[in-house]
Amino acid sequence: MLTINNLHASVGDKEILKGVNLEINPGEVHAIMGPNGSGKSTLSAVIAGRDTYAVTEGSITFEGQDLLKMKPEERSWLGIFLGFQYPTEIPGVSNVNFMKAAINEQRKHKNLPPLGPAEFLKLMRAKMAYVEMDSSFSSRGVNVGFSGGEKKRNEIFQMAMLEPRLAILDETDSGLDVDALRIVGNGVNKLRTKENSMIVITHYERLLDYIVPNFIHVFHDGRIIKTAGRELALDIEKRGYDWIIEESGSKNGK
Repeated sequence: MLTINNLHASVGDKEILKGVNLEINPGEVHAIMGPNGSGKSTLSAVIAGRDTYAVTEGSITFEGQDLLKMKPEERSWLGIFLGFQYPTEIPGVSNVNFMKAAINEQRKHKNLPPLGPAEFLKLMRAKMAYVEMDSSFSSRGVNVGFSGGEKKRNEIFQMAMLEPRLAILDETDSGLDVDALRIVGNGVNKLRTKENSMIVITHYERLLDYIVPNFIHVFHDGRIIKTAGRELALDIEKRGYDWIIEESGSKNGK
């Protein structure tokens, strides 16, 4: 589904990604962990098409298509979704109007007619239930006045509406209390299928108690330095990252 080969990316003169290789197949959940500043969020932004970053080497293909030649909206039409670490407030635009525009733009790309009002509202109510959102949120401005937990739940609601083929969740657990974490984690799990895939970026093992990954990758200095199964998160929780960094340096002769 997604193939990243020798990816290098920079901001100005500073290189952040320094040769990332990653392969994601349908039905898989890949967790990305690592110290602050290691390149995790940069990778998510580059996949989504943020123009802040310049790709200087390497490739990203999604279902056989070259993502680096596509605009962000074209990537979203293909089925790529990015859940932000800090969701943006959009005053004056209600959740219902925002989602209606997004859904119908996606359907237009697929040569489908727009959803009618009744059909759209029925779909919206069903998806809001995934993350236990009250219907009153539909008329509120996008993320305006929302708590941190409500903003993250709104991100997963948007994901549920759009049904992406690849969802990238950038520190979705950041700032969540235990109840909000459970709701968000359970909401994400309801959206897992054999056809879609997810990249979950997190610092903490606790999110992975809910969203159990197939693989965990540890980032350091712009590269993946270790890949293992679910048990790696437990080791990181107990021992931190230093032992992995030291182990990686030894293998590379440093």
